[in-house]
Amino acid sequence: MGKVERIWSKRAHRGPMDPVTSAVLDEHGLRGSANYDGRRHVTIISAERWQEMMDVLGADLDPSARRANLLVSGLDLAGTRNRTLRVGDCLLEIGGETRPCERMDQALTGLQSVMSERWGGGAWGRVIAGGTIHVGDEVAWAGD
Repeated sequence: MGKVERIWSKRAHRGPMDPVTSAVLDEHGLRGSANYDGRRHVTIISAERWQEMMDVLGADLDPSARRANLLVSGLDLAGTRNRTLRVGDCLLEIGGETRPCERMDQALTGLQSVMSERWGGGAWGRVIAGGTIHVGDEVAWAGD
């Protein structure tokens, strides 16, 4: 079992990631985010995996640079396609890996390459049961 460490909403495509303490998830994604109603409802990164990548690069870049919606701890996201993740009272079906783009190297040289291994870019999911999520909520794989 893990927990939600941080939540971000993107106000515009290529725009800044705004930290929030709670967010509403519904059948279209994270309400108010620029990616709302897109194929990838919610993007998720692992705090532990982020720290591993920072250690490899000898850096201390804030995880918001990944441009994901959720930073979670206590979970390994690698190879979790088709699994169901419970975030607070919400459920997300993991649709796949979030592949890093060239913008990662704009944030930190070498980041895109390091993120390309072991789902370093995180995962994306579809909301299958919505509600309000909060920083500090528990996260766990359904059925575990």
